[in-house]
Amino acid sequence: MKKTVPLKLLAKLKKITSKRPRVVIEHILKHGFITTEELESKYGYSHPPRAARDVREQGVPLETFRVKGSSGRSIAAYKFGDLSKIINDKLGGRKVFSKDFKNELIVVGAGKCYICLEEFDERYLQIDHRIPYEISTDKDFSSRDVLNYMLLCGSCNRAKSWSCEHCENWKSKKQPFICKSCYWASPEEYTHIGEKHIRRLDLIWMDDDIRVYEGLKNKAKIAFEKLPKHVKEILRKHSENLNP
Repeated sequence: MKKTVPLKLLAKLKKITSKRPRVVIEHILKHGFITTEELESKYGYSHPPRAARDVREQGVPLETFRVKGSSGRSIAAYKFGDLSKIINDKLGGRKVFSKDFKNELIVVGAGKCYICLEEFDERYLQIDHRIPYEISTDKDFSSRDVLNYMLLCGSCNRAKSWSCEHCENWKSKKQPFICKSCYWASPEEYTHIGEKHIRRLDLIWMDDDIRVYEGLKNKAKIAFEKLPKHVKEILRKHSENLNP
């Protein structure tokens, strides 16, 4: 599966110096591909798709395929796609966000995650492109508009990453207008989630609210229901009572 990379393309790959994508690239150059298992066990990356995404965000095309892991089960692996399609204006990766820019986002979003709307300490909020970097790139770097970005907690950022990476628009179409009308880009007003007819409500229980969460969890257990289904049923009945 290993293939020789032309010197011209190899020189482009060597422009990428960020640690995580560099590790993935070097491994693929040496072995032809890298598995999610290797990313976890050999390199210590607890979220392997994130490492692969880092490479793609550097402008290097990767293909995902399936192989057998050490346990015999099917796992994901990554190899280079068509390297002639390297996106030159992405080489070197996304630009670093300034402290002032993050502070602007904190003011606009009142220090809350834009998805779950819970307030977090600044260090737990991550700057995210509303339209994924994979599709939008950072061509507006010199004149960034805070409206094109949002702050996400780690949990919501991981959920968005997984959803985006499994969306057909991400995989092939790469149309910004499709992303713009998605929940993950515009949770305030959207028409789809990953091009699917879905509506989503993210709820977080923190501090004193955890007692309420544990109560709901216990009631769901007694009713032999999954917690999300139990909560939706409560909301449905409440809505019907309000609108008889």
